[in-house]
Amino acid sequence: MTELCYVYAVTRPFDGTLPEGLAGVAGTPPRLLAHDGLLAVLGDVPADDFSEEPLRARLEDLDWLTSTARAHEAVIGALAAVTSPLPLRLATVCNDDGGVRRLLDSGRERFTRCLERLDGRVEWGVKAYAREAPESPRDDATTSTGPKGPTGPTGPAGPTGAPSGRDYLRQRLRQRNARSSILAEADTGSRLLHQELSRLAEDVRVHRLQDARLPGVPRGNVLNAAYLLPREQSGAFVEEVRRLGARSPGIRVELTGPWAPYSFADVTDPAREGSEGR
Repeated sequence: MTELCYVYAVTRPFDGTLPEGLAGVAGTPPRLLAHDGLLAVLGDVPADDFSEEPLRARLEDLDWLTSTARAHEAVIGALAAVTSPLPLRLATVCNDDGGVRRLLDSGRERFTRCLERLDGRVEWGVKAYAREAPESPRDDATTSTGPKGPTGPTGPAGPTGAPSGRDYLRQRLRQRNARSSILAEADTGSRLLHQELSRLAEDVRVHRLQDARLPGVPRGNVLNAAYLLPREQSGAFVEEVRRLGARSPGIRVELTGPWAPYSFADVTDPAREGSEGR
């Protein structure tokens, strides 16, 4: 079976060792390839899955994509424990070791500049959610228990004491106003949180808010950001997140990290990376 080289990251030479038994993409252990002052961290993967055409189809398979991303992150996480890696985009693939060397040569200036900027830095992720997630218009339609039909929203109160159409509309207006108030409070809290955390960070990336239609994503996401800090300042940053979160009752704060600086390794065109070394 023909194999290709899956490249996880670029680093400077380091003294630490990766955990024994660490498995990467396709279940194969990562290995190191040194070339002219840089290290590529790579693994062998089957061409049947990772050559250009099958890979394009694989990337549409959510289960395959999830398992591949987890394996990729496992290697990056292990690297981050021993050095400051520059993570490459998921599914950066070269034909062979020679292609990896060409990848390092073609991106040397960019890799070096980014490694210098990220040396000793880690990324922390902060998400904030409205304390009471607002209902969506679709929920209004599907969960409504108000009067319908001939005696619907504009009809009179029934003999059983059920709310009249006017009462129903007032109730919906109060709910809508309450949701607007909750979102406004959450928006204010998240802005203050982001403003304060940005002062502590060397760099910041604000990501797109999470789509509540995706499985497992809570509604009411009002902040989704990444912060770059020197590793030794992580403790103070975590304490500040906790303090600010407790000070803003309108939001629930979710903190993750420390991560390798994925969000800040943005000096290269990943698609071009993958093709440069082939």
